[in-house]
Formats: sequence, structure tokens, C-alpha cells
Amino acid sequence: MDFGLSPEVEMAKDTAEKIHKKLEGKRKEIFEKIKRNEFVQEIWDELSQAGFTGAIVPPEYGGTGMGMLASAVAIETLAKYGIGNALFVLTLCAESCVTRNGNEKIKKKFLPLMAEGKIKCALGVTEPEAGTNTFRIKTLAEKKGDRYIINGEKTYITGADVADYILLVTRTISYGELSKKGLPKMFGLSLFLVDLKSKGIKLYKLNTRGIEGMNQFTVVFEDVEVPEENLVGEENQGVFVMFNGLNPERILAGAGALGLTEFCLQRAVEYAKQRCVFGERPIGAYQAIQHPLADVKIRQEAVRLTVYKAAWAYDKNLPPQEVMFLSNSSKYLAAELLLMAVDRAIQTYGGAGFVEDNFLIILWDSARLLKTAPLSNEMILNLTAEHILGLPRSY
Repeated sequence: MDFGLSPEVEMAKDTAEKIHKKLEGKRKEIFEKIKRNEFVQEIWDELSQAGFTGAIVPPEYGGTGMGMLASAVAIETLAKYGIGNALFVLTLCAESCVTRNGNEKIKKKFLPLMAEGKIKCALGVTEPEAGTNTFRIKTLAEKKGDRYIINGEKTYITGADVADYILLVTRTISYGELSKKGLPKMFGLSLFLVDLKSKGIKLYKLNTRGIEGMNQFTVVFEDVEVPEENLVGEENQGVFVMFNGLNPERILAGAGALGLTEFCLQRAVEYAKQRCVFGERPIGAYQAIQHPLADVKIRQEAVRLTVYKAAWAYDKNLPPQEVMFLSNSSKYLAAELLLMAVDRAIQTYGGAGFVEDNFLIILWDSARLLKTAPLSNEMILNLTAEHILGLPRSY
């Protein structure tokens, strides 16, 4: 879908194509690093030099101001070549929170460095007991003079060993205290940018799979001091700040899945044109091979429209509920489509689909993960039923 894209978005797409060409000679090396769960610094460097790390940062803070749609198109373009970088997505989420909710002091402190690619960010929301129910988190930030003291634990934190800061969701009023005072559960959440090198932070690596070149960690905070100026938005009003980070995460996850769908399609089609089993006709001449791949292609165009609309809605600052619905929808549809595309590409390859050098079986983990994270598809259906259709809460 190239119609209707602004010159800035087209330029972002062209720039992403140029990044791919620069990295093409390193494809094998990059794939090997991804297989070993090593962070691919070369991809980050190219994204930074091209201005993508500052895509949603306003020019007055050192960014390019290209916007979310340009970022989504760039991520999709790179992903169709199998190139991705989860910390790039997470850093843009942090930028979004600071840009839309931060005061002038925190904007000047962090945004220029983020835009230059000098700060990588992780995202700290999930806790072992709270899971998807963010309102029940226990990590607590207590104000002491001009600092906050943070204690608690986060888990499934992607790239905590590589990131410089973590955008941390905490309580500044405990859930128990809220209940005693009869305050709404949405109240009392606050967000901070926390230096991951701070004293009192411990990382425990998890034996997980699914994110390209990245490891995940449980992160423990023991009396971690954070300066007051690192509070993003107003104290106790963090729920509004949080969604300015979660919506971009879902949009960009959808864009990456969309690109990886094209990666799978291209590989499957190329193989189907060349592989002959019975006689001289390639397997791509049979409807049993053609139809599943054609079905993916048709669905891909519909998903692309949804992802682009979600990014456009974010850029236009449409009402929060509309942006949330479109962001969730883009992630939901793209996750379902990617898993279908990987499965059908593997089926096209047959036994060769399970050879790691063909990379499809490696993609299976990432594709399956997207149905569960950053928000499970079941939870997206719950939210849509409740907040969009007006049905009774089911959870």
C-alpha cells in the first residue's frame, strides 16, 4: 500500500531500504547473532544514524519528528528482510511517554540523547504475581526528599542487560492503601526512567526464547534511588502516561510482524517456484501450495491498512480510546497473520523448513510470542468487548 503516504513516510521507507542494502553483506553474521541471542549493535547504529531513533521526538529536542507512521513503515520494511531490533521499539515507547507527558526538564534531559541513539530503553511493567493486571503491581516508589526509593520486582524484561534505562511502572500509593482510602485502582501509578546501572538493581536471566537477539530478565530493585526529575508525568497519574508507551509498542509490534510476514512469503514463493518433486513442474504449480500463500497475501494487505491507520491515529493524537482500539487491533491481526505465514512457509519447504539455516523455524518462536506479548490476544478481545462493544466486563 503505497498510496496516500506522505513524502516524509516515503523517505523513511526509502531510507530503511538503504539500511538493508548496507547490512545485506552481513546478513549471515546478523542471523548467527540472532540465533545466539546476541544484541545486533550494527542494526541499532544504522537506525540511529538514519534518524529513526528520533522519529517521534520533536525537532526542538533533537529529533526528526517523522512520526509513528514513518517509524512503522521503516520497521515493516526492515522486517521483510528479517532485520529487527526490539530495543528500538521499546526506546520509541519511552520517547512517546516523555514527549507527551514529561515536563520540560525531563524532555531536555533525555530526549536529545534518545534521539541520537545514545540511550537505549527497556520497559518494566510485568510482575510475577500481577501479570496482565498492571493495577495490582507491588513495586513501590516512596518519596524521600528530592528522590524516590524504589523496591520491587519486574519480570520478562527484554534487553535489560543492553539497555541504559528502564521505563519503570511503579506504585506511589500501594494497592492496599488505595483500598483502605476507597480510591480508584487507576490512581497511584507512576512512571520513572531508572538508570539500570543504579546501585541496588540485580538482573536474573530467564531461559526464554522468541525475541531476536535479545535476552529477558527478572529485575529486582532494592532501595534503588531515583532523582525526582526522572518522574515521567505527574505522580499517581501514571496510567495516562503508560498508555502513551503501550499503544506505540503494539503498533510497532504489528508493523514488525507485518514485515516478517512478507519475509516468510518471499521465501516460500521463491522455494515453491524452484522445488520440483514429481516431474518437472515446480510445487508452486499446485493449488495446495498456491492457495495457502495467496490467502496470506490477501490478509496481509488488510492488516497493513490497520497498522498504518493505528500509526496515523497516534500521529494525529485522536481520542485515546480510538488509538487504543486501533493499536490493539493492529497487534492482534498482525500476530495471527504472522503465525499463519510462518506455518505455511514451513509447510511449503517441507522437511527443509526445519533446517535452521533457512531461518523459518527460528522465526516460529517470535511469531508465537506475539500472540502472547506485549499483550495477549485474549486480553485484546476482552478490552475490545468491554470498551468498544460495551459488553459486561468478563475478567
